[in-house]
Amino acid sequence: MSTLRVAIEADGGSRGNPGPAGYGAVVLDETGGVLLERYAALGTTTNNVAEYSGLIAGLEAAAELGADQVAVRMDSKLVIEQMSGRWQIKNPGLRPLAAQAATLVGRFSSVTFDWIPRERNKLADALANRAMDEAAGKPVSDTPPKDWAPPSLDNATRLILVRHGETALTQQGRYSGRGDVPLSDEGEAQAMAAGGRVAGISRDVTAVVSSPLSRCTRTAELIASELGNVTVTVMPKLIECDFGDWEGLTFAEVRERWPDELDSWLGSTSVAPPNGESFQAVAKRVRGAQATLLSAYPAQTVVVVSHVSPIKLILRDALAASDAFLHRLFLDAAGVSTVDLWPDGGIAVRSVNETAHLR
Repeated sequence: MSTLRVAIEADGGSRGNPGPAGYGAVVLDETGGVLLERYAALGTTTNNVAEYSGLIAGLEAAAELGADQVAVRMDSKLVIEQMSGRWQIKNPGLRPLAAQAATLVGRFSSVTFDWIPRERNKLADALANRAMDEAAGKPVSDTPPKDWAPPSLDNATRLILVRHGETALTQQGRYSGRGDVPLSDEGEAQAMAAGGRVAGISRDVTAVVSSPLSRCTRTAELIASELGNVTVTVMPKLIECDFGDWEGLTFAEVRERWPDELDSWLGSTSVAPPNGESFQAVAKRVRGAQATLLSAYPAQTVVVVSHVSPIKLILRDALAASDAFLHRLFLDAAGVSTVDLWPDGGIAVRSVNETAHLR
């Protein structure tokens, strides 16, 4: 297993001390590219509470990505010195926050704390201010400046997301999670057609990565053969959600046997099917997989062959969509989606569920 090293830049502030407060945190890869952002308003509290809240949010985000080694950078001398053990925590209001942060630190193999000047902590500072502005009802413009131009693709990592081809369960509309169901004859043809579409998007593909299940590895092999000299690498984190007791059943069958459990699952990504896996758990490992790909293949094109749930979660995050997106987006077997990601955290979703190659 490769080691995932990330940096956390965190900040917090209050307008008045105490006053309306908010925090911001960013998780960066080894090249400085933004992997995740977190920000939120905190109501009325102190500047120090906001700073600790930013640290906690950053550590939680790094844990979601499956990071092993973390470098924390903040412009709060107090938080850095206290978390390093050099200063005592005299304010009783900060002790529970420091304890929560220390518990999170224990989840990583190593964590370092370094002070940086405010001018080097602009990303986190901007997020903290955004949280406070939004809470105050101030408009936050997403309109690009007049001299804005689309970013160059030269340093973008392109992920071409492909759902596997059809299986017998796909045809019947049955939940298909960890069961290793092979492609049908139609699925083989769809996978070959998807290979042609991928080649049309880019012949300059560096890698094809796949879920370990055979319906994906076979799809990946057929795509790789269309591209030429590209090998298939299995990435276990790309495996489908574990649907537990619902495996192999239709939605109607689940509705009849588990009506309350199904409503709970549809209403929250934290809820898992009986003896299965929640979408929150899937999202955590898929974000880790994406972080690994961005670190391993900077400014390159990678084909990702996976399943409905992992691909939907990647697209949800890329589009900054709500969880409702997961139950409203339909992904066809062998459908193709394309996402570009830049080192500064920029994201462009180029296409979702292309299927013209299947007609």
